[in-house]
Amino acid sequence: MIGQLIVLCAGAVSITALTVMIGPAVFHYHLLQTALPVGSAEILHIERAYRDALALALGVGLVVSLLAAGLVTWRLARRLRQTLHRLTLAVDELSRGHYSTRVPALGAGTELDSLAATLNDMAARLDAVEENRRRLLSDLAHELRTPIATLSAHHEAMADGVIEPEAAMPILAGQTIRLSRLADDISEVSRAEEGQLPVELRPTSVRDLLDSTLQEWEERFEAAGVALRRDFVMRRSPIIHADPDRLAQVLGNLLSNALRHTSPGGAVTLSALTTGDVVEIAVSDDGEGFTARDQARLFERFFRADSARTRENSGSGIGLTISRALVDAHGGTMAATSEGPGRGAVFTIRLPRATVER
Repeated sequence: MIGQLIVLCAGAVSITALTVMIGPAVFHYHLLQTALPVGSAEILHIERAYRDALALALGVGLVVSLLAAGLVTWRLARRLRQTLHRLTLAVDELSRGHYSTRVPALGAGTELDSLAATLNDMAARLDAVEENRRRLLSDLAHELRTPIATLSAHHEAMADGVIEPEAAMPILAGQTIRLSRLADDISEVSRAEEGQLPVELRPTSVRDLLDSTLQEWEERFEAAGVALRRDFVMRRSPIIHADPDRLAQVLGNLLSNALRHTSPGGAVTLSALTTGDVVEIAVSDDGEGFTARDQARLFERFFRADSARTRENSGSGIGLTISRALVDAHGGTMAATSEGPGRGAVFTIRLPRATVER
């Protein structure tokens, strides 16, 4: 504000100086063009009247201009201070971890409104990250609670002599393995989402990959009473640049997920086809399916489409997250579709095809 006042005063002084120096001279020149004698009392009186009127007009005009300019400058400066104060308060609240804070519409110009919109967008993203963190901690606590409670109960039962150690050992070993697997899954999903999982790409036959996967899982499906079918007849197998071990891990996660969600007597199908330069591998089942609302969250950590299902039989809720991250590392995509609860689900992997086939 002080700088603006200095500029206004400098302008006023310049205008006054120029008017005082130029105005009387021009007026005197035109006055001499009249029939009045030079140096007469009439000319002197007219020139004095002109100077007095000019001084009065300049004085009043400058005072009014300075007052108006000062008022406008004060209001703009006050409005700017209030706007910056709101932004400062919002940033301070965000720094305290209150990510639900939003900056209201400022109406203080395009630049400040754009800054407020950017700040609100950042706050919304931080709020979403914080919500994911809280949900992750809550889900992690839930995951740990069941095996820890089981271990604690069986240790107490053994100490009280209610159960023999030999009978408790399989349960204790199973829960210990579950905790170990959960720790490994959490570590792996964190590395996967950060893009730190090692992937060694090399030419890989899709047919060989699917055949080995089917051979590995046939016995488990047969024991569960679920049919495992294949739907691919390839005269020449498509070749993709992939890490066979990592893709086998992805297919294993999808088949394990389909097996858990398919009742005995149901069927799971592993299929493949080529569309242009893309190879599509799909795992479909006729099991429980999921809703459109659940579809958007299927690949989130610890998410389960059916929260009522027992934790013992539903897996850690991390396999799909890891699988999508691994497919991304191969330059592909993964999607899931379902026509609704009870109508099965289809998980589709799309990978770029290499130029060489066999």
